[in-house]
Amino acid sequence: MNDTRLLLARGLAALDVDGMDRATEFLLRYLAQIEAWNPSYGLVNASGDELVIKHVLDSLAPFRILQNLLAERDARIAEKAAGASVPPAASTVSDIGTGAGFPGIPLAIVMPDRKFRLVERMGKRITFLESQKVKLGLDNVEIVESEIERAPGPHDLVVFRAFRPFAELKLFKAVWKNLSPGGAFLAWKGKLMNARMEVADMATDPVLAEPFSKAEIRPVWVPFLDEERCVVIVRKPFD
Repeated sequence: MNDTRLLLARGLAALDVDGMDRATEFLLRYLAQIEAWNPSYGLVNASGDELVIKHVLDSLAPFRILQNLLAERDARIAEKAAGASVPPAASTVSDIGTGAGFPGIPLAIVMPDRKFRLVERMGKRITFLESQKVKLGLDNVEIVESEIERAPGPHDLVVFRAFRPFAELKLFKAVWKNLSPGGAFLAWKGKLMNARMEVADMATDPVLAEPFSKAEIRPVWVPFLDEERCVVIVRKPFD
């Protein structure tokens, strides 16, 4: 555990995570729970250092990008609501197909001022997620048991990691329809070239072609991982 603590702490420091001591403690407790539940529940295909690097640090690698997207949307909403008697609510994050809670739980730990909705369809995983919400005291997390296409919305900002390709048009059209004006997709992807090809393949779809033509693909760095990673950002206009 001391080695795990050191590896995690070094990774969080490299990513410049705020409140690092608190984040380290919470993430260590989360990791211990995954290791304990994994043999019976099959939550992730990793353990030890690989679990820390390829799941926790990978989940957190683009957190500054996420913070900026949320702040950008909040600013636009506030601008549009100028003069209103009731200030608009802060934008929330929906993690669709969260599985064991990646990236949602690590992000909720390092961004305690933001609300996260973790959407998952499998009952065993829901049991684990609800347990972690209680054990970690994550008051900023809501667990939603639902098929992705039927998850109640609207969603302000949708994140997904190790999830399905954009080519599954029925699913992504449903999520896009349920995305708030000014919202966005933030998708964790691997190699830049593969992400570019995946985005380019959306050019023939009558619904998603236009927003995907304006997609941003940004490289991200995961501490201690010698593999290529990037994120794809697709914004939905306000009007």
